[in-house]
Amino acid sequence: MKKSVLAVLLSASMTVALTACGGGAADATTAATEAETTAAETTAAETEAAEAGSEAEETAAAEAEGTPVKDPSEFKVGMVTDVGGVNDGSFNQSSWEGLQKAGQDLGIQVNYLESNTDADYTPNIENFVDEDYDLIICVGYMLADATRTAAETYPDQQFAIIDDATNADLPNVTCLMFEQAQSAYLVGYVAGLVTESNKVGFVIGMSNENMNQFGYGYVAGVKDANPDAEVLQYNVNAFNDPATGKSATTSMVTEGADVIFHAAGGSGLGVIEGCKENGIWAIGVDTDQSSIAPETILTSAMKRVDNASYDAAKEALYGILDSGVITYDITTGGVDIAPTTDNLSDDVIAAVEDVKAKITSGEIVVPNNAADFEAKYGDIYTLDD
Repeated sequence: MKKSVLAVLLSASMTVALTACGGGAADATTAATEAETTAAETTAAETEAAEAGSEAEETAAAEAEGTPVKDPSEFKVGMVTDVGGVNDGSFNQSSWEGLQKAGQDLGIQVNYLESNTDADYTPNIENFVDEDYDLIICVGYMLADATRTAAETYPDQQFAIIDDATNADLPNVTCLMFEQAQSAYLVGYVAGLVTESNKVGFVIGMSNENMNQFGYGYVAGVKDANPDAEVLQYNVNAFNDPATGKSATTSMVTEGADVIFHAAGGSGLGVIEGCKENGIWAIGVDTDQSSIAPETILTSAMKRVDNASYDAAKEALYGILDSGVITYDITTGGVDIAPTTDNLSDDVIAAVEDVKAKITSGEIVVPNNAADFEAKYGDIYTLDD
């Protein structure tokens, strides 16, 4: 716009100059006035066009998002936790934080029910169904069977489930999945660079196909950063047993581990406590867990379940939540290393950024299953035996 006005003014100046050479002062004034009028008209036209473009963009965005299926204040989303509980400092808590944000941003009603044991899954889901909730989000693969039963019983009820793809065949279930092996690889790379004893640890909440992705990624990252490092491994076999998590940590410290990563939900709180008491580094999971123990948490493997629960709630509100599998990975910001880097050196941060770029470009392919892992690293991950 500035260039258009400038061109008009320059043209006007030339007209004035030529007229002045002919001795017509009145003609020069008239020319200048005409030039100013033209400039004003050009500016107004360009402003109007810009405003029209902005309105068109806003309209297109609104049309793409859709129209709420009902008044947001009447739209209800309920979340059922697994046995880790809503204050596990991990994926249950993160899921609830995302849903709370959806409540604030979208003006919808949100609520959660905690499951103390697996026997609570079905009645918790039934409670939300009975109360006519529009979307029920089940947190964790442990709710897979209860979700399937409910979804088949209530075909008009919309469900979403985090960390489970077995229900992807159901038309009223959205499976929210993550490439957690990628974030685990990043923190494994950090552990491999930071360890001074060449021994690091990994504590898992439960061994299964989904959870072992953390293990494959972590061990791969450690070995790529430091081929001489050994990874000690332990399965707590529970997500709500911090005492056993702490005990496993103490054993690993005795064996020489100076960095331990947990993917164990509430059990991981015991891992962090054990690391703190023994003066070694802990690596958190799912959320940025640095606030739990700022001097102990080296970093965390982020899995943005908060984004997933927020997205599911919003898309359900606008009637555009699809069934099937939705996968969050490093290219979409669905998994990453924690933003808190107070305990990381500049060299380590730079190395991680380089690795992230290579994963994003495809130069590094992080293994997320036994076959791919063993093809490169051999049978050194033992928790899947």
